[in-house]
Amino acid sequence: MKKAFCFFVFIFSIASSSQIDHKTNSYLTKAEELKYSNSDSSIYYYKKSIALYEKEKDTVNMIDNLYRMSELYGHVVDYGNAYDGYWNALLLADKSKDDVSKARIYQGLGWLYSFYDRDAEALEYFNNSLVLIKNNKTLNATNSLELLLQGYFSIVNLYRVKKDFPNAKIYLDSCNITQKRLDSRKIGYYVEAESGYLDAVNKNYNVGLNKLYKSASYFELKDPSYLIIINYLIGDVFRMKGDVSQSIVYFEKSLVLLSKYKSHFNYKLIIYDALSKLYALTGDYKKAYLYSTLDMKLNAQVFGKSSKNSKHLFEINDKYRLQKEKEKQILNKQRIIQLENEEKVWYLKSVLFTFVVLSLAFFGFLFIKEIRRKHKAEKQALAEKQEMELQKAKEILELKNKELTTSALQLIEKDEFIERLKSNLSDNKENVDVRTINKLLKTIQGSPSSNWKEFEARFTAVNQSFYTNLKDKYPDLGQTDLKICALIKLNFSSKDMASLLGISFESVHTSRYRLRKKFKLDRNDNLNEFISVI
Repeated sequence: MKKAFCFFVFIFSIASSSQIDHKTNSYLTKAEELKYSNSDSSIYYYKKSIALYEKEKDTVNMIDNLYRMSELYGHVVDYGNAYDGYWNALLLADKSKDDVSKARIYQGLGWLYSFYDRDAEALEYFNNSLVLIKNNKTLNATNSLELLLQGYFSIVNLYRVKKDFPNAKIYLDSCNITQKRLDSRKIGYYVEAESGYLDAVNKNYNVGLNKLYKSASYFELKDPSYLIIINYLIGDVFRMKGDVSQSIVYFEKSLVLLSKYKSHFNYKLIIYDALSKLYALTGDYKKAYLYSTLDMKLNAQVFGKSSKNSKHLFEINDKYRLQKEKEKQILNKQRIIQLENEEKVWYLKSVLFTFVVLSLAFFGFLFIKEIRRKHKAEKQALAEKQEMELQKAKEILELKNKELTTSALQLIEKDEFIERLKSNLSDNKENVDVRTINKLLKTIQGSPSSNWKEFEARFTAVNQSFYTNLKDKYPDLGQTDLKICALIKLNFSSKDMASLLGISFESVHTSRYRLRKKFKLDRNDNLNEFISVI
Protein backbone atom coordinates (compact mmCIF):
# COMPACT_ATOMS: atom_id res chain seq x y z
CA MET A 1 0.00 0.00 0.00
CA LYS A 2 2.69 2.44 -1.04
CA LYS A 3 1.28 5.67 -2.35
CA ALA A 4 3.24 8.80 -3.23
CA PHE A 5 1.21 11.92 -3.69
CA CYS A 6 2.04 15.59 -3.35
CA PHE A 7 -0.33 17.52 -1.11
CA PHE A 8 -1.31 20.59 -2.98
CA VAL A 9 -0.05 23.28 -0.62
CA PHE A 10 0.85 25.80 -3.31
CA ILE A 11 -2.60 26.26 -4.82
CA PHE A 12 -4.25 26.09 -1.43
CA SER A 13 -2.16 29.03 -0.22
CA ILE A 14 -3.10 31.06 -3.29
CA ALA A 15 -6.77 30.13 -3.30
CA SER A 16 -7.27 30.61 0.42
CA SER A 17 -5.66 34.03 0.45
CA SER A 18 -7.87 35.26 -2.36
CA GLN A 19 -11.14 33.66 -1.22
CA ILE A 20 -11.07 33.93 2.61
CA ASP A 21 -11.08 37.09 4.63
CA HIS A 22 -8.47 36.10 7.24
CA LYS A 23 -8.46 37.80 10.59
CA THR A 24 -4.79 37.71 11.49
CA ASN A 25 -4.06 36.26 14.90
CA SER A 26 -0.76 35.33 16.52
CA TYR A 27 -1.71 31.65 16.82
CA LEU A 28 -2.29 31.27 13.10
CA THR A 29 0.92 33.16 12.27
CA LYS A 30 3.01 30.87 14.52
CA ALA A 31 1.30 27.75 13.15
CA GLU A 32 2.23 28.73 9.60
CA GLU A 33 5.81 29.57 10.57
CA LEU A 34 6.36 26.19 12.29
CA LYS A 35 4.50 24.06 9.75
CA TYR A 36 7.61 22.50 8.12
CA SER A 37 10.06 22.72 11.00
CA ASN A 38 8.04 21.64 14.06
CA SER A 39 4.75 20.02 13.10
CA ASP A 40 3.66 19.28 16.69
CA SER A 41 4.01 22.92 17.73
CA SER A 42 2.31 24.05 14.52
CA ILE A 43 -0.67 21.78 15.25
CA TYR A 44 -0.82 23.15 18.81
CA TYR A 45 -1.12 26.73 17.51
CA TYR A 46 -3.66 25.69 14.87
CA LYS A 47 -5.86 24.32 17.66
CA LYS A 48 -5.49 27.60 19.58
CA SER A 49 -6.44 29.55 16.48
CA ILE A 50 -9.47 27.33 15.85
CA ALA A 51 -10.63 27.80 19.48
CA LEU A 52 -10.30 31.57 19.07
CA TYR A 53 -12.38 31.61 15.88
CA GLU A 54 -14.96 29.34 17.52
CA LYS A 55 -15.28 31.80 20.39
CA GLU A 56 -15.74 34.64 17.89
CA LYS A 57 -18.24 32.48 15.91
CA ASP A 58 -16.17 33.01 12.78
CA THR A 59 -17.21 29.90 10.82
CA VAL A 60 -15.33 30.76 7.63
CA ASN A 61 -11.95 30.99 9.35
CA MET A 62 -12.71 27.97 11.54
CA ILE A 63 -13.21 25.90 8.37
CA ASP A 64 -10.02 27.30 6.87
CA ASN A 65 -7.92 26.54 9.96
CA LEU A 66 -9.36 23.02 10.27
CA TYR A 67 -8.44 22.43 6.64
CA ARG A 68 -4.87 23.70 7.15
CA MET A 69 -4.38 21.57 10.29
CA SER A 70 -5.79 18.46 8.57
CA GLU A 71 -3.48 19.03 5.65
CA LEU A 72 -0.50 19.19 8.02
CA TYR A 73 -1.63 15.97 9.71
CA GLY A 74 -1.61 14.40 6.25
CA HIS A 75 1.97 15.57 5.62
CA VAL A 76 3.17 13.85 8.79
CA VAL A 77 1.11 10.72 7.89
CA ASP A 78 -1.25 11.12 10.84
CA TYR A 79 -4.16 10.27 8.59
CA GLY A 80 -6.59 9.56 11.40
CA ASN A 81 -6.49 13.10 12.76
CA ALA A 82 -6.40 14.45 9.21
CA TYR A 83 -9.59 12.54 8.48
CA ASP A 84 -11.32 13.86 11.66
CA GLY A 85 -10.35 17.43 10.85
CA TYR A 86 -11.67 17.24 7.30
CA TRP A 87 -15.03 15.81 8.42
CA ASN A 88 -15.45 18.47 11.12
CA ALA A 89 -14.68 21.14 8.54
CA LEU A 90 -17.14 19.53 6.11
CA LEU A 91 -19.95 19.62 8.70
CA LEU A 92 -19.38 23.35 9.24
CA ALA A 93 -19.13 24.05 5.50
CA ASP A 94 -22.34 22.14 4.82
CA LYS A 95 -24.26 23.99 7.56
CA SER A 96 -23.03 27.37 6.32
CA LYS A 97 -23.63 26.40 2.68
CA ASP A 98 -20.02 27.24 1.85
CA ASP A 99 -19.51 25.36 -1.44
CA VAL A 100 -16.01 26.76 -1.99
CA SER A 101 -14.78 25.31 1.30
CA LYS A 102 -16.61 22.04 0.59
CA ALA A 103 -14.75 21.78 -2.73
CA ARG A 104 -11.39 22.19 -0.96
CA ILE A 105 -12.34 19.67 1.75
CA TYR A 106 -13.39 17.13 -0.89
CA GLN A 107 -9.88 17.52 -2.29
CA GLY A 108 -8.33 16.66 1.09
CA LEU A 109 -10.60 13.64 1.56
CA GLY A 110 -9.75 12.50 -1.95
CA TRP A 111 -6.04 12.48 -1.03
CA LEU A 112 -6.67 10.47 2.16
CA TYR A 113 -8.72 7.81 0.38
CA SER A 114 -6.07 7.56 -2.34
CA PHE A 115 -3.38 6.72 0.28
CA TYR A 116 -5.39 3.61 1.18
CA ASP A 117 -5.85 2.37 -2.41
CA ARG A 118 -9.50 3.43 -2.31
CA ASP A 119 -9.16 5.00 -5.74
CA ALA A 120 -12.84 4.93 -6.66
CA GLU A 121 -13.76 6.99 -3.56
CA ALA A 122 -10.79 9.29 -4.16
CA LEU A 123 -11.87 10.00 -7.75
CA GLU A 124 -15.44 10.55 -6.57
CA TYR A 125 -14.32 13.22 -4.10
CA PHE A 126 -11.99 14.86 -6.64
CA ASN A 127 -14.78 14.98 -9.25
CA ASN A 128 -17.34 16.26 -6.71
CA SER A 129 -14.90 19.06 -5.95
CA LEU A 130 -14.64 19.95 -9.66
CA VAL A 131 -18.45 19.97 -10.02
CA LEU A 132 -18.86 22.38 -7.07
CA ILE A 133 -16.20 24.72 -8.48
CA LYS A 134 -17.67 24.73 -12.01
CA ASN A 135 -21.22 25.36 -10.73
CA ASN A 136 -20.24 28.08 -8.25
CA LYS A 137 -21.31 31.56 -9.39
CA THR A 138 -19.77 33.50 -6.50
CA LEU A 139 -16.12 32.87 -7.42
CA ASN A 140 -14.31 35.30 -9.66
CA ALA A 141 -12.57 33.93 -12.76
CA THR A 142 -9.09 33.73 -11.21
CA ASN A 143 -10.17 31.92 -8.04
CA SER A 144 -12.27 29.48 -10.04
CA LEU A 145 -9.37 28.66 -12.35
CA GLU A 146 -6.99 28.18 -9.40
CA LEU A 147 -9.33 25.67 -7.76
CA LEU A 148 -9.98 23.89 -11.06
CA LEU A 149 -6.24 23.57 -11.60
CA GLN A 150 -5.91 22.09 -8.11
CA GLY A 151 -8.60 19.52 -8.91
CA TYR A 152 -7.09 18.51 -12.26
CA PHE A 153 -3.61 18.27 -10.71
CA SER A 154 -4.90 15.96 -7.96
CA ILE A 155 -6.28 13.55 -10.56
CA VAL A 156 -3.01 13.70 -12.54
CA ASN A 157 -1.15 12.54 -9.40
CA LEU A 158 -3.66 9.78 -8.73
CA TYR A 159 -3.38 8.35 -12.24
CA ARG A 160 0.42 8.76 -12.28
CA VAL A 161 0.85 6.70 -9.11
CA LYS A 162 -1.54 4.06 -10.46
CA LYS A 163 0.66 4.08 -13.62
CA ASP A 164 -2.42 4.93 -15.68
CA PHE A 165 -0.38 7.34 -17.80
CA PRO A 166 -2.93 7.89 -20.66
CA ASN A 167 -5.49 9.25 -18.18
CA ALA A 168 -2.78 11.20 -16.36
CA LYS A 169 -1.91 12.83 -19.71
CA ILE A 170 -5.56 13.77 -20.33
CA TYR A 171 -5.82 15.63 -17.01
CA LEU A 172 -2.37 17.13 -17.50
CA ASP A 173 -3.67 18.65 -20.74
CA SER A 174 -6.58 20.10 -18.73
CA CYS A 175 -3.99 21.53 -16.31
CA ASN A 176 -2.08 23.15 -19.17
CA ILE A 177 -5.23 24.67 -20.70
CA THR A 178 -6.31 26.05 -17.31
CA GLN A 179 -2.73 27.20 -16.64
CA LYS A 180 -2.67 29.26 -19.86
CA ARG A 181 -5.96 30.92 -18.93
CA LEU A 182 -4.67 31.63 -15.42
CA ASP A 183 -1.22 32.88 -16.52
CA SER A 184 0.57 32.33 -13.18
CA ARG A 185 4.16 31.05 -13.37
CA LYS A 186 4.16 30.12 -9.69
CA ILE A 187 1.58 27.42 -10.32
CA GLY A 188 3.18 26.56 -13.65
CA TYR A 189 6.27 24.92 -12.20
CA TYR A 190 4.22 22.32 -10.31
CA VAL A 191 2.47 21.36 -13.56
CA GLU A 192 5.79 21.53 -15.43
CA ALA A 193 7.31 18.93 -13.08
CA GLU A 194 4.47 16.49 -13.74
CA SER A 195 4.75 17.16 -17.47
CA GLY A 196 8.47 16.36 -17.34
CA TYR A 197 7.83 13.07 -15.54
CA LEU A 198 5.26 11.99 -18.15
CA ASP A 199 7.71 12.94 -20.93
CA ALA A 200 10.19 10.54 -19.33
CA VAL A 201 7.53 7.83 -19.18
CA ASN A 202 7.29 8.22 -22.97
CA LYS A 203 11.11 7.76 -23.11
CA ASN A 204 11.78 11.46 -23.76
CA TYR A 205 14.24 11.38 -20.87
CA ASN A 206 16.27 14.49 -21.70
CA VAL A 207 13.15 16.61 -22.27
CA GLY A 208 11.67 15.35 -19.01
CA LEU A 209 14.85 15.93 -16.98
CA ASN A 210 15.22 19.48 -18.36
CA LYS A 211 11.72 20.33 -17.16
CA LEU A 212 12.37 18.78 -13.75
CA TYR A 213 15.73 20.61 -13.35
CA LYS A 214 14.03 23.86 -14.30
CA SER A 215 11.31 23.26 -11.70
CA ALA A 216 13.95 22.30 -9.09
CA SER A 217 15.69 25.69 -9.57
CA TYR A 218 12.41 27.45 -8.93
CA PHE A 219 11.51 25.44 -5.79
CA GLU A 220 15.00 25.81 -4.35
CA LEU A 221 14.23 29.52 -3.99
CA LYS A 222 10.48 29.56 -3.46
CA ASP A 223 9.49 26.31 -1.69
CA PRO A 224 12.46 24.09 -0.69
CA SER A 225 10.19 21.49 0.96
CA TYR A 226 8.72 20.64 -2.43
CA LEU A 227 12.18 19.50 -3.57
CA ILE A 228 11.36 16.28 -1.69
CA ILE A 229 8.94 15.44 -4.49
CA ILE A 230 11.06 16.91 -7.30
CA ASN A 231 14.14 14.88 -6.30
CA TYR A 232 12.00 11.75 -6.06
CA LEU A 233 10.67 12.34 -9.60
CA ILE A 234 14.19 12.99 -10.96
CA GLY A 235 15.47 9.84 -9.25
CA ASP A 236 12.65 7.80 -10.74
CA VAL A 237 13.40 9.18 -14.24
CA PHE A 238 17.04 8.04 -13.87
CA ARG A 239 15.74 4.65 -12.73
CA MET A 240 13.62 4.39 -15.90
CA LYS A 241 16.63 5.50 -17.94
CA GLY A 242 18.78 2.77 -16.37
CA ASP A 243 21.18 5.12 -14.56
CA VAL A 244 21.09 3.41 -11.15
CA SER A 245 23.78 5.51 -9.47
CA GLN A 246 22.12 8.83 -10.32
CA SER A 247 18.75 7.44 -9.29
CA ILE A 248 20.16 6.52 -5.86
CA VAL A 249 21.71 9.99 -5.48
CA TYR A 250 18.40 11.79 -6.01
CA PHE A 251 16.36 9.37 -3.88
CA GLU A 252 18.79 9.91 -0.97
CA LYS A 253 18.64 13.71 -1.53
CA SER A 254 14.87 13.42 -1.10
CA LEU A 255 15.32 11.50 2.18
CA VAL A 256 17.67 14.21 3.52
CA LEU A 257 15.08 16.87 2.73
CA LEU A 258 12.37 14.77 4.41
CA SER A 259 14.39 14.82 7.64
CA LYS A 260 14.93 18.56 7.35
CA TYR A 261 11.45 19.81 6.51
CA LYS A 262 9.22 17.22 8.23
CA SER A 263 6.88 17.29 5.24
CA HIS A 264 5.59 14.87 2.59
CA PHE A 265 6.36 11.89 4.88
CA ASN A 266 4.22 9.69 2.63
CA TYR A 267 7.16 9.69 0.17
CA LYS A 268 9.38 7.84 2.62
CA LEU A 269 7.67 4.53 1.89
CA ILE A 270 8.12 4.61 -1.86
CA ILE A 271 11.71 5.90 -1.60
CA TYR A 272 12.66 3.18 0.90
CA ASP A 273 11.20 0.56 -1.41
CA ALA A 274 12.93 2.03 -4.48
CA LEU A 275 16.35 2.27 -2.74
CA SER A 276 16.03 -1.31 -1.47
CA LYS A 277 15.56 -2.57 -5.03
CA LEU A 278 18.30 -0.35 -6.54
CA TYR A 279 20.92 -1.37 -3.97
CA ALA A 280 20.03 -4.98 -4.60
CA LEU A 281 20.75 -4.41 -8.31
CA THR A 282 24.17 -2.96 -7.49
CA GLY A 283 24.99 -5.87 -5.18
CA ASP A 284 25.00 -3.79 -2.02
CA TYR A 285 22.72 -6.18 -0.13
CA LYS A 286 23.44 -4.66 3.25
CA LYS A 287 21.89 -1.33 2.26
CA ALA A 288 19.18 -3.14 0.33
CA TYR A 289 18.23 -5.02 3.50
CA LEU A 290 18.41 -1.79 5.57
CA TYR A 291 15.98 0.08 3.34
CA SER A 292 13.72 -2.95 2.99
CA THR A 293 13.49 -3.15 6.80
CA LEU A 294 12.77 0.58 7.11
CA ASP A 295 10.09 0.22 4.43
CA MET A 296 8.31 -2.64 6.24
CA LYS A 297 8.45 -0.93 9.63
CA LEU A 298 7.07 2.35 8.33
CA ASN A 299 4.45 0.55 6.28
CA ALA A 300 3.30 -1.40 9.35
CA GLN A 301 3.35 1.77 11.45
CA VAL A 302 1.22 3.75 9.01
CA PHE A 303 -0.99 1.13 7.38
CA GLY A 304 -0.79 -1.95 9.59
CA LYS A 305 -3.77 -3.51 11.35
CA SER A 306 -2.77 -2.02 14.70
CA SER A 307 -2.29 1.44 13.20
CA LYS A 308 -4.68 4.11 14.38
CA ASN A 309 -4.85 5.30 10.77
CA SER A 310 -6.17 1.93 9.63
CA LYS A 311 -8.75 1.91 12.41
CA HIS A 312 -9.94 5.31 11.28
CA LEU A 313 -10.23 4.58 7.59
CA PHE A 314 -11.11 0.91 7.52
CA GLU A 315 -13.69 1.12 10.30
CA ILE A 316 -14.94 4.54 9.30
CA ASN A 317 -17.13 6.23 11.82
CA ASP A 318 -18.86 8.42 9.29
CA LYS A 319 -19.61 11.45 11.48
CA TYR A 320 -20.80 13.45 8.55
CA ARG A 321 -23.29 10.78 7.50
CA LEU A 322 -24.57 10.23 11.06
CA GLN A 323 -24.95 13.95 11.64
CA LYS A 324 -26.79 14.34 8.34
CA GLU A 325 -29.14 11.46 9.24
CA LYS A 326 -29.98 13.06 12.60
CA GLU A 327 -30.61 16.36 10.93
CA LYS A 328 -32.73 14.62 8.33
CA GLN A 329 -34.90 12.97 11.01
CA ILE A 330 -35.43 16.30 12.77
CA LEU A 331 -36.22 17.96 9.46
CA ASN A 332 -38.68 15.17 8.59
CA LYS A 333 -40.60 15.70 11.86
CA GLN A 334 -40.64 19.43 11.32
CA ARG A 335 -41.70 18.85 7.75
CA ILE A 336 -44.66 16.69 8.80
CA ILE A 337 -45.90 19.41 11.17
CA GLN A 338 -45.29 22.03 8.51
CA LEU A 339 -47.19 19.98 5.91
CA GLU A 340 -50.16 19.56 8.26
CA ASN A 341 -50.29 23.31 8.85
CA GLU A 342 -49.75 23.95 5.18
CA GLU A 343 -52.64 21.61 4.33
CA LYS A 344 -55.02 23.64 6.52
CA VAL A 345 -53.72 26.89 5.13
CA TRP A 346 -53.91 25.46 1.64
CA TYR A 347 -57.59 24.50 2.14
CA LEU A 348 -58.48 28.00 3.35
CA LYS A 349 -56.45 29.51 0.53
CA SER A 350 -58.23 27.23 -1.96
CA VAL A 351 -61.66 28.30 -0.70
CA LEU A 352 -60.68 31.96 -0.75
CA PHE A 353 -59.04 31.61 -4.13
CA THR A 354 -62.12 29.87 -5.58
CA PHE A 355 -64.37 32.62 -4.21
CA VAL A 356 -62.12 35.34 -5.60
CA VAL A 357 -61.89 33.64 -9.00
CA LEU A 358 -65.66 33.15 -9.22
CA SER A 359 -66.28 36.75 -8.10
CA LEU A 360 -63.80 38.04 -10.63
CA ALA A 361 -65.37 35.87 -13.33
CA PHE A 362 -68.88 37.11 -12.46
CA PHE A 363 -67.92 40.78 -12.31
CA GLY A 364 -65.78 40.30 -15.38
CA PHE A 365 -68.79 38.86 -17.21
CA LEU A 366 -70.95 41.82 -16.16
CA PHE A 367 -68.22 44.27 -17.10
CA ILE A 368 -67.72 42.74 -20.55
CA LYS A 369 -71.46 42.57 -21.09
CA GLU A 370 -71.81 46.26 -20.20
CA ILE A 371 -68.92 47.19 -22.48
CA ARG A 372 -70.50 45.23 -25.34
CA ARG A 373 -73.87 46.88 -24.72
CA LYS A 374 -72.30 50.34 -24.76
CA HIS A 375 -70.27 49.49 -27.83
CA LYS A 376 -73.33 48.17 -29.62
CA ALA A 377 -75.35 51.28 -28.68
CA GLU A 378 -72.53 53.58 -29.77
CA LYS A 379 -72.15 51.64 -33.01
CA GLN A 380 -75.90 51.80 -33.67
CA ALA A 381 -76.01 55.54 -32.86
CA LEU A 382 -73.05 56.15 -35.15
CA ALA A 383 -74.67 54.12 -37.94
CA GLU A 384 -77.93 56.07 -37.54
CA LYS A 385 -76.04 59.36 -37.54
CA GLN A 386 -74.12 58.36 -40.67
CA GLU A 387 -77.34 57.24 -42.31
CA MET A 388 -79.03 60.55 -41.42
CA GLU A 389 -76.07 62.51 -42.71
CA LEU A 390 -76.05 60.46 -45.89
CA GLN A 391 -79.77 60.94 -46.31
CA LYS A 392 -79.41 64.64 -45.65
CA ALA A 393 -76.57 64.89 -48.16
CA LYS A 394 -78.68 62.98 -50.66
CA GLU A 395 -81.65 65.25 -50.11
CA ILE A 396 -79.44 68.32 -50.48
CA LEU A 397 -78.01 66.90 -53.68
CA GLU A 398 -81.46 66.14 -55.04
CA LEU A 399 -82.59 69.63 -54.09
CA LYS A 400 -79.65 71.22 -55.82
CA ASN A 401 -80.16 69.04 -58.87
CA LYS A 402 -83.82 70.12 -58.93
CA GLU A 403 -82.75 73.74 -58.71
CA LEU A 404 -80.24 73.10 -61.47
CA THR A 405 -82.90 71.44 -63.58
CA THR A 406 -85.31 74.32 -62.95
CA SER A 407 -82.63 76.83 -63.91
CA ALA A 408 -81.84 74.93 -67.09
CA LEU A 409 -85.51 74.73 -68.00
CA GLN A 410 -85.89 78.44 -67.42
CA LEU A 411 -83.03 79.04 -69.86
CA ILE A 412 -84.79 76.82 -72.40
CA GLU A 413 -88.12 78.60 -71.84
CA LYS A 414 -86.39 81.95 -72.23
CA ASP A 415 -84.90 80.91 -75.53
CA GLU A 416 -88.23 79.52 -76.73
CA PHE A 417 -89.98 82.71 -75.69
CA ILE A 418 -87.51 84.80 -77.61
CA GLU A 419 -87.92 82.57 -80.67
CA ARG A 420 -91.69 82.97 -80.54
CA LEU A 421 -91.29 86.69 -80.13
CA LYS A 422 -89.03 86.77 -83.18
CA SER A 423 -91.58 84.82 -85.16
CA ASN A 424 -94.40 87.19 -84.20
CA LEU A 425 -92.30 90.19 -85.06
CA SER A 426 -91.49 88.70 -88.41
CA ASP A 427 -95.22 88.34 -89.11
CA ASN A 428 -95.86 92.02 -88.23
CA LYS A 429 -92.72 93.62 -89.50
CA GLU A 430 -94.67 96.41 -91.30
CA ASN A 431 -95.78 97.86 -88.00
CA VAL A 432 -92.51 97.62 -86.01
CA ASP A 433 -88.87 98.40 -86.31
CA VAL A 434 -87.71 94.79 -86.77
CA ARG A 435 -84.10 95.64 -87.06
CA THR A 436 -84.00 97.48 -83.76
CA ILE A 437 -85.96 94.77 -81.94
CA ASN A 438 -83.73 91.95 -83.29
CA LYS A 439 -80.71 93.79 -82.11
CA LEU A 440 -82.29 94.11 -78.68
CA LEU A 441 -83.20 90.39 -78.60
CA LYS A 442 -79.68 89.36 -79.44
CA THR A 443 -78.42 91.12 -76.34
CA ILE A 444 -80.70 89.09 -74.04
CA GLN A 445 -80.67 85.79 -75.94
CA GLY A 446 -77.80 83.45 -75.04
CA SER A 447 -76.20 81.08 -77.51
CA PRO A 448 -76.41 77.33 -76.95
CA SER A 449 -72.70 77.38 -76.14
CA SER A 450 -73.01 80.02 -73.41
CA ASN A 451 -76.12 78.37 -72.02
CA TRP A 452 -74.27 75.05 -71.70
CA LYS A 453 -71.25 76.61 -70.04
CA GLU A 454 -73.44 78.25 -67.43
CA PHE A 455 -75.30 74.97 -66.84
CA GLU A 456 -72.13 72.85 -66.74
CA ALA A 457 -70.46 75.13 -64.16
CA ARG A 458 -73.41 74.81 -61.83
CA PHE A 459 -73.78 71.06 -62.48
CA THR A 460 -70.10 70.38 -61.68
CA ALA A 461 -70.36 72.37 -58.44
CA VAL A 462 -73.22 70.15 -57.30
CA ASN A 463 -72.02 66.79 -58.71
CA GLN A 464 -68.30 67.12 -58.17
CA SER A 465 -67.16 63.56 -58.93
CA PHE A 466 -69.69 62.70 -61.66
CA TYR A 467 -67.47 63.45 -64.65
CA THR A 468 -64.40 61.95 -62.95
CA ASN A 469 -66.16 58.65 -62.25
CA LEU A 470 -67.49 58.48 -65.79
CA LYS A 471 -64.11 59.12 -67.37
CA ASP A 472 -62.41 56.56 -65.08
CA LYS A 473 -64.90 53.83 -65.98
CA TYR A 474 -65.42 54.78 -69.64
CA PRO A 475 -62.40 56.71 -70.92
CA ASP A 476 -63.61 56.66 -74.58
CA LEU A 477 -66.59 58.99 -73.87
CA GLY A 478 -66.55 62.25 -75.85
CA GLN A 479 -67.64 65.75 -74.78
CA THR A 480 -71.14 65.35 -76.30
CA ASP A 481 -71.48 61.98 -74.50
CA LEU A 482 -70.60 63.62 -71.20
CA LYS A 483 -73.14 66.41 -71.75
CA ILE A 484 -75.90 63.93 -72.57
CA CYS A 485 -75.03 61.87 -69.46
CA ALA A 486 -75.28 64.99 -67.26
CA LEU A 487 -78.70 65.87 -68.63
CA ILE A 488 -79.92 62.28 -68.32
CA LYS A 489 -78.85 62.29 -64.65
CA LEU A 490 -81.14 65.34 -64.15
CA ASN A 491 -84.01 63.51 -65.95
CA PHE A 492 -84.12 65.98 -68.89
CA SER A 493 -86.35 65.01 -71.76
CA SER A 494 -84.86 64.61 -75.24
CA LYS A 495 -86.60 67.80 -76.34
CA ASP A 496 -85.10 69.82 -73.44
CA MET A 497 -81.71 68.33 -74.17
CA ALA A 498 -81.94 69.43 -77.80
CA SER A 499 -82.93 72.96 -76.80
CA LEU A 500 -80.17 73.34 -74.18
CA LEU A 501 -77.45 71.89 -76.40
CA GLY A 502 -78.66 73.57 -79.57
CA ILE A 503 -78.95 70.31 -81.51
CA SER A 504 -81.80 68.50 -83.21
CA PHE A 505 -84.13 66.06 -81.51
CA GLU A 506 -82.83 63.23 -83.73
CA SER A 507 -79.22 64.03 -82.71
CA VAL A 508 -80.17 63.55 -79.08
CA HIS A 509 -81.62 60.12 -79.86
CA THR A 510 -78.52 59.21 -81.82
CA SER A 511 -76.32 60.26 -78.90
CA ARG A 512 -78.38 58.19 -76.44
CA TYR A 513 -78.06 55.17 -78.74
CA ARG A 514 -74.26 55.56 -78.91
CA LEU A 515 -74.11 55.82 -75.14
CA ARG A 516 -75.99 52.53 -74.71
CA LYS A 517 -73.43 50.85 -76.97
CA LYS A 518 -70.47 52.36 -75.08
CA PHE A 519 -71.99 51.32 -71.78
CA LYS A 520 -72.70 47.86 -73.28
CA LEU A 521 -76.32 47.93 -72.11
CA ASP A 522 -78.85 45.29 -73.10
CA ARG A 523 -82.17 46.24 -74.65
CA ASN A 524 -83.93 45.71 -71.31
CA ASP A 525 -81.49 47.93 -69.39
CA ASN A 526 -82.68 51.47 -68.60
CA LEU A 527 -80.13 54.15 -69.52
CA ASN A 528 -81.54 56.69 -67.06
CA GLU A 529 -81.34 54.25 -64.12
CA PHE A 530 -77.81 53.22 -65.12
CA ILE A 531 -76.54 56.82 -65.13
CA SER A 532 -78.41 57.86 -61.98
CA VAL A 533 -76.30 55.52 -59.78
CA ILE A 534 -72.98 56.91 -61.02
